[in-house]
Amino acid sequence: MHPRLLKTFLAVARTRNITRAAAEVHLAQSSVSDQIQALEAELGASLFTRSRQGLELTPAGEALKPYAEELLSLADEARAAVESAVGQAGPLSIGALESIASARLPGWLAGFRAAHPDIGIKLRTAGTGELRRMLGEGETDVAFCFDRFGASEPDERFARRIISDEPLVLIGPPGANQADVDLATLAEKRFVATETGCVYRAMVDRAFAEAGLGKPKLAAEAGSIDAIAGLVAAGAGFGLVPRLAVTEALDRGEVAELSWPGPVRSTDLVMIWRRRRVQPPALRALLTAAGENFAPLRPAGDRLPHAASFPS
Repeated sequence: MHPRLLKTFLAVARTRNITRAAAEVHLAQSSVSDQIQALEAELGASLFTRSRQGLELTPAGEALKPYAEELLSLADEARAAVESAVGQAGPLSIGALESIASARLPGWLAGFRAAHPDIGIKLRTAGTGELRRMLGEGETDVAFCFDRFGASEPDERFARRIISDEPLVLIGPPGANQADVDLATLAEKRFVATETGCVYRAMVDRAFAEAGLGKPKLAAEAGSIDAIAGLVAAGAGFGLVPRLAVTEALDRGEVAELSWPGPVRSTDLVMIWRRRRVQPPALRALLTAAGENFAPLRPAGDRLPHAASFPS
């Protein structure tokens, strides 16, 4: 069973759709169908059946799935072991949330690249769930994302290191009248946030819950921090986001930083990687650099000079 076929099989099993699986593995839909048929012919069993909800695994497909995952993991470890044995550092594949990739990683990775000019770097951006999927399937070596408060049991496949404590900032439109506000008034304000299930939305819900405010009243849901900042700048509502994601917008005066009357909130920026018996040399070098050079960022309670009180 060729690893390429197993990777395509897992993509179809996860998405339950040939079109979505094709986009995920960067193949034409016809190629995905051909690979699944080739795997079924090799195994002598049907792996999928169609239902109203999409493609479903047959009992044979269910039996294959954990072995496919393990075989791909072993292939990845074998490659890492060979690289380590011959002293060869292959390229380093890094995944990150868009906000982290643009605001934090450039400086860090420039320094790492200067110290390790022989290591090529591939940087991909995605949401937290997709980053963990790519890690689990060996598509990336390491991912940078925010810790998700209240998540289920930790995934034992991954190791984790806190890189920095990132403050959250309450943002509003520029030029509003300034006035102090209490929690009761804040509870009546409308907010722009990402959809439920997104790590950024979890930050907002947690901050409101810990302030005793219940759920935020939403003016709109947006798909990115940039979209949130744009809607806030246009007066659609207020936002609560990691400061690193809106630093440039704050500096340009497009949005204003406002006083949050509840407990000061922050979130951990973490790097995660898959536990393996042998780590690729390039990843080992990055982990060493992370421990030595990733300096802590501004403490969560340290407000920048452009912070203002909440407008009435």
